[in-house]
Amino acid sequence: MALNNGMMYYCFMNIQSKTIVTFGEIMLRLRPPARELLFQSPVLETVFGGSEANVAVSVAVLGGRAVYVTALPSNAVGDAAVRSLRSYGVDVKAYRTEGRMGIYYLEGGACQRPSQVIYDRNGSCFAVSGPDKYDWDSLLFGAGWFHLSGVTPAVSQSASDCGMAAVHAAKKNGAVISLDLNYRNKLWRYGKSASDVLREFARNADVIIANEEDIQKCLGISLNERLHPDEAYRELCDKVKEQFPNVPMVAVTLRFSYSADRNGWSAVLSGEKGYYQSRQYDIENIVERVGAGDSFAAALIYALTEWNDEQQALEFAAASSCLKHSIPGDFNLAAKEQVLTLMNGNGTGRIQR
Repeated sequence: MALNNGMMYYCFMNIQSKTIVTFGEIMLRLRPPARELLFQSPVLETVFGGSEANVAVSVAVLGGRAVYVTALPSNAVGDAAVRSLRSYGVDVKAYRTEGRMGIYYLEGGACQRPSQVIYDRNGSCFAVSGPDKYDWDSLLFGAGWFHLSGVTPAVSQSASDCGMAAVHAAKKNGAVISLDLNYRNKLWRYGKSASDVLREFARNADVIIANEEDIQKCLGISLNERLHPDEAYRELCDKVKEQFPNVPMVAVTLRFSYSADRNGWSAVLSGEKGYYQSRQYDIENIVERVGAGDSFAAALIYALTEWNDEQQALEFAAASSCLKHSIPGDFNLAAKEQVLTLMNGNGTGRIQR
């Protein structure tokens, strides 16, 4: 990266280090089996998940170098979370302390019944740990990329302060900073609105990832629905760049929800070299849509650090996140080869022998 007449120019391909650092809360996820309602039967399936943890796992599975920073309880549940992440190749840097892990309950939707999420994360180790618990200069030393989602600043004032301290340290260390806005209405409960907080985070970001609602709720920028969709999303990206001239790249995911089981999925990217639209996927019989946005962010980051081609990076991210809809759990475990196969047009689902 180099300064040129006051303007910042980015060439993601030439990042000196391809180490990608993420920061956020990993939670214990509890879900009833199959498509049951919560507590319809006395069984709950357990996995771990959380936005930035999902990104770290997906980056590692794709073949990238991922470091995940978080706070966890010093007990068997925290140990299990660390083992889970490390089993996928993620380098975990966790502040361990007495306390509890955040929990979320997921009731999967079906047909016209939407999925439901219930959070139980107030007072978690992550929520109450302040910026003094993280040595960001050390944690970000040698990192080429830092990723944060809007979920982290929504958890608590302490978590927001930690996220901002990390962003400032990443900027000082020369890392590219990506922000996935990830608006979560149920989390903004500590006296500040999403736009109060996330506009300041956006002023420090290099790449913004979002959907239409995220941009409206977090940045106060609305989609012009009177325009043709192709023009409306181009204009939306332009508005983001106008209000945040520090951001050379905006990626927007587009989900068309026909039912809980069938969605249309695509994305657009306003980059340094042009404006691009991905292929649209018609996804039927969805297994799991949780984590799809995180898998898009992860694949986009990975591709931008590997290839000097914005269109290819967008198509790779859209294909990767399409495949996530077929994989249960928060984590996207689709391998790079599988993503490339779909990206190159083979989406038949035929057995590979």
